[in-house]
Amino acid sequence: MIKIIDLFAGIGGIRRGFENASKGKIKCVFTSEWDKYAAQTYEANYPNETINGDITEVDTNDIPKHDILLAGFPCQPFSQAGLKKGFNDTRGTLFFDIERILIEKQPQAFLLENVKRLKTHDGGRTLKVILEHLRLAGYSNVKYEVLRARDFGLPQNRERIFIVGFLNNEVEFNFPKPTNIEVSVGDILEKKVDSKYTISDKLWEGHQRRKRENKLKGKGFGYGMVDENSEYTNTISARYYKDGSEILLKQKGKNPRKITPREAARLQGFPDDFKIMVSDAQAYKQFGNSVAVKVVEAVAEEMLKSLKSIKAPKKNKLQVPELA
Repeated sequence: MIKIIDLFAGIGGIRRGFENASKGKIKCVFTSEWDKYAAQTYEANYPNETINGDITEVDTNDIPKHDILLAGFPCQPFSQAGLKKGFNDTRGTLFFDIERILIEKQPQAFLLENVKRLKTHDGGRTLKVILEHLRLAGYSNVKYEVLRARDFGLPQNRERIFIVGFLNNEVEFNFPKPTNIEVSVGDILEKKVDSKYTISDKLWEGHQRRKRENKLKGKGFGYGMVDENSEYTNTISARYYKDGSEILLKQKGKNPRKITPREAARLQGFPDDFKIMVSDAQAYKQFGNSVAVKVVEAVAEEMLKSLKSIKAPKKNKLQVPELA
């Protein structure tokens, strides 16, 4: 049984992908999530587990030994200039907590997920610092790739960067190839939808006005309209609850509508038995902040294959700079 820890867990999307890939042969031994509403949804779907709060307040000694660290961490700029500051480069950022756990616990592998722009954030410096510190923590066998949800059977144009690392330098890993499964927006739509999801005349007029104004200014921004035959939607974001502008569905003879929370769940690859226990606004935030489960599942399958090839895990010598 492979043991994992789930950091910045949200509603458990990364964990779900690993569970699917392993056919349930994964045991989560530690979970951390500070948002009370996300924790509420997580608890509803994993009722017999303890959810630890803010990871910055958790002592590393209280985290059990594990094989894989999972973390969909927020992207934050690092305050110190250059790499010469060493370990202190990551102080004050949430990546620091991933780093300290990797150093102390030395799991066989990790998966980190973040927004696509991490690759170019601060002129590429942020990613450079992260990769350097992963190496200093003992993980020089690291690869990263930007993957797209619609390449893995989900009708959403969601792009995210995935960073995968192994403690054993001899482990071979390749990111999964697109599955090329044909899908459409119609695959995630509910048959009966409450009229409350149809946007008001005022909101619809506002969306149209802003799109016209942006077009005149040479900007391509505005609402995104799809129907059941569309191949994919725009990326659902945590702000979807505000006005639904990135994904609106055409309706005959009436204003367009927002997708429902259940449709948002399907768009991210969550099964229909996934429990949604919070308000619509919180549900939209949670699914917008989560991951495309099928993408994680594909990455997890490759990671698990790679870990199976390890005969005797070899620990790298750490090169951690002295703390200030």
